[in-house]
Amino acid sequence: MHTARQYTLDRIQFRAPLARNQLIQKKLADMLTEITIGLQACLQLGRLKDEDKETPEMISMLKRNSCGKALEIARQARDMLGGNGIADEYHVIRHVMNLEAVNTYEGTHDIHALILGRAITGLQAFTVGK
Repeated sequence: MHTARQYTLDRIQFRAPLARNQLIQKKLADMLTEITIGLQACLQLGRLKDEDKETPEMISMLKRNSCGKALEIARQARDMLGGNGIADEYHVIRHVMNLEAVNTYEGTHDIHALILGRAITGLQAFTVGK
């Protein structure tokens, strides 16, 4: 987010910083909102873990949401940089690629959804039924 913010402040288009555009400001506001919500959720889950009150479903929910939101934010940042979003100079594309990997090795979005679905319904959908 910091790179996208600085880039849009520095990039002049039509005699004004790109950051002056309403859509850019909305994207930055959305990014900051999601980052803040994710950090607060992690803090709360950490506190619950310290008290031995966390559950695997809470962890799955937070991992699923945090990984997904981080990837969305990185993709938005890449988009805000236009063609420079894939340039090594700004490092945004590196973060996008790293987050694609994290989204896989932390357990895919769908696997965490199945864990949550089991908690909600009491039925396990990811084994062969008998």
